[in-house]
Amino acid sequence: MTAAPPSVTDVLIVGAGIAGASLAAALAPWRRVMVVEAEDAPGYHATGRSAAFWHESYGGVGVQPLTHASRATLENPPADFSEQGFLSPRGALTLGRRSDAAAVDAFAAKFSAQGVDVVRMSGAAVSDRIPGLRPEWSEAAYEAACRDIDVGGLHAAYLRAARRAGATLVTRAPLRRARRVTAGWDVELGDDRVRASLIVNAAGAWADEVAAACGVAPVGIQPYRRTVMQVRLGVPVPADLPLVIHVGGEFYFKGQGESRVWLTPHDETPTTAHDAAPEEFDVALAIDRMQSVVDWPVVAVERKWAGLRSFAPDRLPMFGVDRHDPAFFWCAGQGGVGIQTSPAIAALLAAQLGAAVPTGAIGRIDPAPFAPSRFR
Repeated sequence: MTAAPPSVTDVLIVGAGIAGASLAAALAPWRRVMVVEAEDAPGYHATGRSAAFWHESYGGVGVQPLTHASRATLENPPADFSEQGFLSPRGALTLGRRSDAAAVDAFAAKFSAQGVDVVRMSGAAVSDRIPGLRPEWSEAAYEAACRDIDVGGLHAAYLRAARRAGATLVTRAPLRRARRVTAGWDVELGDDRVRASLIVNAAGAWADEVAAACGVAPVGIQPYRRTVMQVRLGVPVPADLPLVIHVGGEFYFKGQGESRVWLTPHDETPTTAHDAAPEEFDVALAIDRMQSVVDWPVVAVERKWAGLRSFAPDRLPMFGVDRHDPAFFWCAGQGGVGIQTSPAIAALLAAQLGAAVPTGAIGRIDPAPFAPSRFR
């Protein structure tokens, strides 16, 4: 049931996907928090359509510290947050042809220098892990620590923790307009109004639109369509098949039950913020790219979907206070790494909004490279 919005809140978080939900959970013990969501339910777009995994090298060296620092919370969360962890074993192979050996070498060296446990493999050591692998795909870097993430369970846990700490969630409440007043913001939410001291823009693909509705300059958040599908194969493939990701970024696939895989052509089609749907060309492209790697006949496409990945201009996540308005904060541009970095980003941003300063690996991260002020 949708709750009636309170008349006043300290922090209004716009968007109840993984970014908004994780921030609300981190901040609600310290400040009055209200989360507003335009859809009927939280996590409808990017969060609800993720094929998420925790993969320390995914997203590049700039993102790796956030991913690394988030692992402990995802794997062994506090008992009052969840009775069980959200990660399960997977493993990952960054794969290339013989002609890609130098690129795989460079990938392994780069992330080894970051402290990532990467093992260089070639030949039979690679084909032993991927049944039906075509001979030319002989070069790989293996990350045993790669894990699947229970996205639904994690998102629900964030929302539960936020509610227990006093946060209010209001769905079917699109932000129409926000006007600066002496004490913060006068916000129009659907047919309702609320006063907020601070606004946090966690609206994903809609982040620039929300900024404009608040009279704040957009930063250039660009949504891209990403296509994913589940296919049934005509040969046995183990359910624990590693995540297989192309060193050049042209595909990834992973096991999803006996003789089934999830796969994507790793497409990034620039688009507008909307309810994304898969296109048949991208479905066919994904299958073609997978079958260039492995000798697996596809019996059926059982499911297909598309989601939006949104990036800031430099493709790093962006969180922190706006360049010009001290009462407007951003938590956007997380691309495909928002779920695996959510514990770190939420804790670091919550500290800027009045929560305790994080300790441990998260506390050692410098948030400056992710601040909106980097865009001048």
